[in-house]
Amino acid sequence: MIEILGPSELARGREAGALVADILRTLQGRVAPGTNLLEVDRWAREMIEAAGAVSSYVDYAPSFGRGPFGHHICTSVNDAVLHGLPHDRVLADGDLLSLDLALSVGGIVADSALSLVVGDARPAGAQALVDVTEEALAAAIAVAGPGVHLGDVSHAIGSVLTGAGYSVNTQFGGHGVGSTMHQDPHVSNTGRPGRGYRLRPGLLIAIEPWVMADTDELVTDADGWTLRSATGCLTAHSEHTVAITEDGVEVLTAR
Repeated sequence: MIEILGPSELARGREAGALVADILRTLQGRVAPGTNLLEVDRWAREMIEAAGAVSSYVDYAPSFGRGPFGHHICTSVNDAVLHGLPHDRVLADGDLLSLDLALSVGGIVADSALSLVVGDARPAGAQALVDVTEEALAAAIAVAGPGVHLGDVSHAIGSVLTGAGYSVNTQFGGHGVGSTMHQDPHVSNTGRPGRGYRLRPGLLIAIEPWVMADTDELVTDADGWTLRSATGCLTAHSEHTVAITEDGVEVLTAR
């Protein structure tokens, strides 16, 4: 299903996006060597509940996971790139951490993710992974707008990632959002320009480039959720929810 939102729903989407951005910015400033992933999840829960919002993850139980997810944020570390299930793990200096947060305000969802290197150490290639996903995200947002084909958005992402020497996995990508977290249309991280669904005003899409340093193959943890690189290499993930407007695009989760 593809939802097209009206003005009042878009206003709630802006509220949700601002809250997601604020929580991620706060968590980014708090995490440090010695932080436990369960602490991160608790901080996220406390901020979501204090704002009167609703987590999109706690009851999330799709066919590909071992649901329900049961936590409030995805915390993926080093070789984990997507759906990282928070668990009793203490972050170390130099860990590459991805935080992915989705929540609902007034029945409308916003979804965003960021990656950061924890502490002062800088493992080889870690910041480059973060930077390329952010560059790919910016490139996709720059071409999005009313009447633009999804293939143009996907092509912008894929061009940045492959141009930097990375391969692209197409099993998971961006997606529509609205009254639920994951909707059509699917936003692949590579594609052909001039193809696919034409973006319409009132559509919300989560654009989320992610990449693995030396592979495009994923493996699933025993927890049934966490997706890791098949080779154990480092990974990174960036995401924004954007609204297609009459004259362009609005980033709802801008930090």
